[in-house]
Amino acid sequence: MTFPRLPASAWFIIAAGSCLLMLAFGFRASFGLFVQPMSAANDWGRDLIGLALAIQNLAWGLIAVLAGGLADRFGNVRVLVVGALLYAAGLWITGGVQTPWGLHMGAGLLVGAGIAGTGFGIVLPLMAKAVSEDDRQWVLGVGTAAGSMGQFLIVPLAQQFIDWLGWTGALHVMGLMALGMIALAMPLARWVKPGSAGVSATGEDSMARTIGLARGHLSYWLLTLGFFVCGFHLAFITVHFPGYLTDNGFDPDVAAWSIGLIGLCNVVGAMVSGYISGRVSMKRVLMFIYITRGVVTVALLVLPLSLASVLTFSCLTGFLWLATVPPTTGLVATMFGTRYMATLYGVVFLGHQLGSFTGVWLGGWIYERTGNYDAVWWAGVALSLVAVALHAGIRERRVDNLAPAAV
Repeated sequence: MTFPRLPASAWFIIAAGSCLLMLAFGFRASFGLFVQPMSAANDWGRDLIGLALAIQNLAWGLIAVLAGGLADRFGNVRVLVVGALLYAAGLWITGGVQTPWGLHMGAGLLVGAGIAGTGFGIVLPLMAKAVSEDDRQWVLGVGTAAGSMGQFLIVPLAQQFIDWLGWTGALHVMGLMALGMIALAMPLARWVKPGSAGVSATGEDSMARTIGLARGHLSYWLLTLGFFVCGFHLAFITVHFPGYLTDNGFDPDVAAWSIGLIGLCNVVGAMVSGYISGRVSMKRVLMFIYITRGVVTVALLVLPLSLASVLTFSCLTGFLWLATVPPTTGLVATMFGTRYMATLYGVVFLGHQLGSFTGVWLGGWIYERTGNYDAVWWAGVALSLVAVALHAGIRERRVDNLAPAAV
């Protein structure tokens, strides 16, 4: 795997975008650590906290569509700055929250909006536009890996903040850290202009025509439905796996490092996925990822639970964690080009976040009624098979010759 020869401006965008994603996804992946201390402090069940984090994922998905459209029209940098401000406000409000409404507003709506404005849907298209089509999958893999590196670095750090400052102080410190994303976003205004199409945007369709093409294209909707499954898997594990481990007698530090280890291993998984997706069928890469996720989950459930099995599960899950993002974003770009990629990926990502809402909320709801997460784990296995079937029907080619669907 070799590094491409790129101009200095492209490397600048890649570096700044990667740092942004490290912070955005590191903070987001830390929320599972706060479920138990927040529950104990306020006498809340995991279903209530799970609902707030489910709202976070749903808000993320819904606002990502709006954020993508605003980024395509007014520029990614402005959206990034607003997203960072919302993110910081949400983290700060969540620190010390004492009412369910405050929890839903802070950890739910505001943090969800903040992630939408600073996450993959805004940053990856910016990075993709900075390079040629030949290097597109490589840079998508780099950006995805950066988000995972943030998970590896920040989740254990968040646990240390909790140990030192309590959960309230930890969230306040993270809120202040989130403001650092503004410093990373502002210099990009020098290199990225509103509405700039990048190297590969020549001859792209108008926004209205492109969205019309997407609305009438079956493969686009199969991709969206398949991404629902990815969201279900990732959000359930991020929020509930720490509680699952502590329920089974593991130390909270083990739970934190298990989530961090997922992020570390996904640095490799995302890079490899981005590299392979540029050379083989992207839908087949996705089919392999989903079926392997199902096998790994079955192994966790049927084998004796031990530190070795937890670490093995974390490593294998990490290799498959965000490895779906490079081929998924790559398929969107293959079908419709990069000019309105933020908008079109935002719709696909909404499917992901509907799955995230379902996984987080269902996990908390079932736990409070059964005392365990078994039913949700097995539902995730079944959905892996559904995702394989959905992606098998995708046609992996550009759709310029298709007519827009009728309203």
